[in-house]
Amino acid sequence: MQHYKIVLPGDLNDYGSLFGGTLLKWVDEIAYIRVSLDFPGQHFVTIGLDNVEFRHPIREGQILCFECQKARVGNTSVSYNVKVYRARYETDTADTLFENNITFVCVDENGNKSIILNDA
Repeated sequence: MQHYKIVLPGDLNDYGSLFGGTLLKWVDEIAYIRVSLDFPGQHFVTIGLDNVEFRHPIREGQILCFECQKARVGNTSVSYNVKVYRARYETDTADTLFENNITFVCVDENGNKSIILNDA
């Protein structure tokens, strides 16, 4: 699944780069949409992200492409790999601006771990 976001002035820190927390929010949101579509009728919460490392500044006006792929399905959890690429203002720097694995746990109506019922 691909999704796009544009970096707006309100997304920037005082050095003119995208706030890391904003990027993580977008990664979480996009992966949550994917897990919700992959497992309809079930409820998931974010349980964790892999080691987070920001290696490339992302500037205002950049359009980002997020690619989200299912990486692992367990009994109660599912992980996705999310890669972030430039979709505008291509340069000679690295193609992948950010990459991380995010894991969700399936929960019931009381917030307790629940078995994943189907795998789309």
